[in-house]
Amino acid sequence: MVEVLNTVKKSKARPGVGALPEGERPQSLYAARTKIFPKAVKGFYRTLKTRFAWVALLIYFGLPWIRWDRGPGLPDQAVLVDLQHRRFYFFTIEIWPQEFYYVAGLLILAGIGLFVVTSMFGRAWCGYGCWQTVWTDWFMWVDRKIEGDRNAQQKLDNMPWNFEKIRKRGLKYLIYTLIAFATALTFILYFADAPSLVYWFFTGQAPFVAYSTVAIMGFITWLFAGFMREQVCIYMCPWPRIQGAMVDEDTLIVTYNDWRGEPRGTRGDRKRHKEIRHGDCIDCGLCVAVCPTGIDIRDGQQLACITCALCIDACNGVMQKIGKPEGLISYSNVKTYNAHVTGQLKPEDQKSFGWRDVIRPRTIVYLLFWLAIGTAMFLHLTLRERLQINVVHDRNPIYTTLSNGEVRNGYTVRLLNMQLKPRVFRISMEGLEAGRMRILELNRPAARSFEVEVPANKAKTLKVYVTADPARLKAGRVEFRFRIDALATDSTPAETAYKRAVFEAPGK
Repeated sequence: MVEVLNTVKKSKARPGVGALPEGERPQSLYAARTKIFPKAVKGFYRTLKTRFAWVALLIYFGLPWIRWDRGPGLPDQAVLVDLQHRRFYFFTIEIWPQEFYYVAGLLILAGIGLFVVTSMFGRAWCGYGCWQTVWTDWFMWVDRKIEGDRNAQQKLDNMPWNFEKIRKRGLKYLIYTLIAFATALTFILYFADAPSLVYWFFTGQAPFVAYSTVAIMGFITWLFAGFMREQVCIYMCPWPRIQGAMVDEDTLIVTYNDWRGEPRGTRGDRKRHKEIRHGDCIDCGLCVAVCPTGIDIRDGQQLACITCALCIDACNGVMQKIGKPEGLISYSNVKTYNAHVTGQLKPEDQKSFGWRDVIRPRTIVYLLFWLAIGTAMFLHLTLRERLQINVVHDRNPIYTTLSNGEVRNGYTVRLLNMQLKPRVFRISMEGLEAGRMRILELNRPAARSFEVEVPANKAKTLKVYVTADPARLKAGRVEFRFRIDALATDSTPAETAYKRAVFEAPGK
């Protein structure tokens, strides 16, 4: 015990050092970022990546400007999140607030889609489709156009500040800012009519939230794609940590086939040590130079690998130059890799993968689940009723006794016409035979049914009073239904909706 107390006293006497030997300092857990200057590369995957990025950018920047005629009084923007009127428009589809479960369904579909892609090709989404990847790739393209390729960028970075460096960096940051501004401005165009909002924005008439959103989104784009880059993928994104649960020994991932490449050696090493049977890897380091996250794929699978496959293009180019077969770095799976390592497969038996290696029981289950949810959503969306009714009973008072002895209940009835044309609704009562109703907005005598016109794509709220003689009621609390019939026209079919309600009366 005395020894422990003495140790504690010594520790307290040296704050920040603890029980470390005299003169030693604790090891820092912080590591400064090493700047990455990816080298340009040509090849199949680089072309695929570029084309995918162009498609993604064209969709993002183009969708708000596509027009779609929905009729008078309705927005003609094909894709619009109309927060003011609480609508979501996607071409022919219109989602109302009470149908938000469709949005939840789309998020579920997107999640399962990521499961499918990851189980087949690892982090292919990160390498090709993620917005961070697409915009970072765009910013890196700007770097190369202004500063040159990898070596020129490193030289400029190490150069002291002079006119050339200020000019190039200034121009680069200006283009960064313009891209970030265009990205942020396009984002807000999804929430209002694009041509009108652009006019209001540049004439100072847009709401404050538009300017603040552009400022925040623009800064995030400028910072993430221009400067943080691979740090977002490695430290901020949770997906690299989740993907481990979705890959298995059949998943195709970017792999360095060390059974073929080792022991590696440069051309000088091969000349000096001819007694060593070197592998195909000449240790050129090009696979590291082209990597956007700066890793060495030859060290095995790593959290920082986004599966962009640019190292495959770089290595294949080197193999062509030295007369070796391509595929030293390739898409492979653990099962095939282990077969080569254990000698079950020979180096010359390097396997090419087909659709049967991708479509297997696990991915089939994911695909069927994905298709089932997508089909159910599509059918429900196609067959959904374009008429809805909502009924709310008055809370205070629950009922009112009139001077003639009858009891009156009040209800707020909301009729929703989800068609793009005005419709006539017949509202009637089913059950409560002793009751009659009167609609405050209609100057008509009490009756069992009324016809009400509801404008296109609008909701109409009615104040409905139901009156009954308590002597004719079997109990003090009677259930009945409001029935809504949308009358058929030449362009719209007949529809019917029901809503249960309760008539309250003094107990007997």
